[in-house]
Amino acid sequence: MRRRLWWVIIAAIVVGAPIVWYLASPLFLNRVVSEGFPMSAGATVPEGMTQQQVEETMAAAAQTTTSASEAMPPAVSPAVAVARGSFTGADGFHRGQGTAAVYRVGDQLVLRLEAFQVTNGPDLHVILTAHAAPKSRADVQQEYLEIAKLKGNVGEQNYTLPAGLSLDRYRTVVIYCKPFHVVFATAPLGAP
Repeated sequence: MRRRLWWVIIAAIVVGAPIVWYLASPLFLNRVVSEGFPMSAGATVPEGMTQQQVEETMAAAAQTTTSASEAMPPAVSPAVAVARGSFTGADGFHRGQGTAAVYRVGDQLVLRLEAFQVTNGPDLHVILTAHAAPKSRADVQQEYLEIAKLKGNVGEQNYTLPAGLSLDRYRTVVIYCKPFHVVFATAPLGAP
């Protein structure tokens, strides 16, 4: 009888350990992302450069004169902020901070998470929802658009939004755990 009990305990550990790791590891592991500011196609910007630094660089470049024989730098389209919001946590355990900003870069809209940090969790996604202050699965699922899997729970990151997206329709950025249908953080979008 004891031998059978030990086999049951060992089997439970072998089966349960990976499940416990999947659910618990995000609580103490962070995925850090550090993407540069979104730019137009063909333009390159050093990693971590802010919108203000880009504008200052462009202004300085416009003031200098270059001869026709010198190589011209690639054209940089300035990003224009069209919406912005601050992240807050969904509850005492699921916390979020930082800024969600939507920029128009050329003819694309780009969602940028800046100074961003959220409690890590399994399979987090970036979602836009029509609900002004979603707190539950029902709030999120009233009308939503999934943007992408969250790249990291800490740091600056960019997400290209679908063409023709109406920000009048989708008013809140949500960090959402798909397997458990839990809201981790929200950022209502308003004027920049």
